[in-house]
Amino acid sequence: MTEQTAKTQARGVLLPLALAQFICSFAGSNMNVMINDMSEDLDTTVQGIQVAITIFLLVMAALMIPGGKLTDKYGRKRLFLLGLMIYGVGALISAVAPGLPILILGNSILEGIGTALLIPPVYILTTMLFHDLGSRAKAFGAISAAGGIGSAAGPLIGGLITSAISWRAAFVFQALIIVAIVLLSRNIKDPLPPDPTREFDVLGAVLSAGGLILIVLGILATDNSLFLMLVLVGSGALVLVGFFLSVRAKERAGKEPLLSTSLFRNKTSNLGLITQNAQWLMLLGFSFVAASFLQVVRGYNAIETGIIFTAATIGLLASSLAAGPLSKRFAQKTLIVAGFVMTTVGMLLGLWLVPGTETGWAFAPGLLLTGLGVGLMLTPSVNVVQSSFSESKQGEISGLSRSVSNLGSSLGTAIAGTVLVAGIASTPGRNYALSVIVLAVVGLVGLAAALFIPRKIPAPVEEPAA
Repeated sequence: MTEQTAKTQARGVLLPLALAQFICSFAGSNMNVMINDMSEDLDTTVQGIQVAITIFLLVMAALMIPGGKLTDKYGRKRLFLLGLMIYGVGALISAVAPGLPILILGNSILEGIGTALLIPPVYILTTMLFHDLGSRAKAFGAISAAGGIGSAAGPLIGGLITSAISWRAAFVFQALIIVAIVLLSRNIKDPLPPDPTREFDVLGAVLSAGGLILIVLGILATDNSLFLMLVLVGSGALVLVGFFLSVRAKERAGKEPLLSTSLFRNKTSNLGLITQNAQWLMLLGFSFVAASFLQVVRGYNAIETGIIFTAATIGLLASSLAAGPLSKRFAQKTLIVAGFVMTTVGMLLGLWLVPGTETGWAFAPGLLLTGLGVGLMLTPSVNVVQSSFSESKQGEISGLSRSVSNLGSSLGTAIAGTVLVAGIASTPGRNYALSVIVLAVVGLVGLAAALFIPRKIPAPVEEPAA
């Protein structure tokens, strides 16, 4: 294959890959504006819908690492298509769900599993097909922009569909996009053949997923029982310790673990992972808090809430489109630092403007800055992490990177959402303020990590074969 042919193929696969990231991110945020409609139709509560959203994000986070690892064994394109099919089935089940349990089966479980299988190949294929930093930055820019726009525009699109037809039609919309992605993916070719002989660490997959699930479920249980929260979080921490001990034991025995400990010895990548977790935690957390407050406290309907969220969509779209040109002028570190500053200021602006007025448009300035900030740092954060490792590690680091990002999303909805829901009926203003303060503190943690990222990302070193 000539270099020009390779470039043409790379550009051809970018659209389905970006669309896949868009629809998965859309699924994580569009339900925020359907809270009232869904809770009434399914005879549940705001907390019930919060649980469904959080479980969806959590299943993604818990299974993303195994999903990334399976790409080496079964092939990137095969896992991508399998994930799309499972996701599509889950969307259709969600569309006809008669109650919360079936919604959780379709949306939270099946769509979550589908996403965990299809997203790692998106980033692995991008890394393998775009070789130099400039073209890779543009490709990641397009994919990250699609993901960010999916999250930011999810409330608007979901609001329009819900108001015009029904919240159920939003899931049909997702299924139709999945069909389009499958058709567009026909020309995707896997850069490397799968290796069916590769060992898969089943115990590691179970322990890593179980630990993450227990911790997030513990956070969700905070409002009901502090004791249960401590038990679940403590149990989750112990399970994750068991996971890392099993990884070390496999490495000492010369076997292939789910994750190589070498992934955590790269300081630059570790800092990038922290920033990824923080930015998605802030974006999804603020989205859930703002949408819930507007609907439950201020009485806005789905379309009114979605229109207010256009501020975040505009901000994220503008900064994402500028990501390519900006990456040529500024270091990745500079863009990430600037993104955290803008996002944190956006949170604080929302804290300052909203309590003193009854208009929902008081959210707009904070949402705009949040969108601008997150859009500015999405691409460089991904580039920092993926570019820190050679091709042989792309399956593992892609799964870990997406797991960390989706864990941030689920933690954002779980933590900020739990703080808000705990007093949304009795003290809504106070609990809104506490939620935003928590998110702003996360922004400061992300900013601190970004400040230690080197201005020039060291070139990855290919490890010798075992």
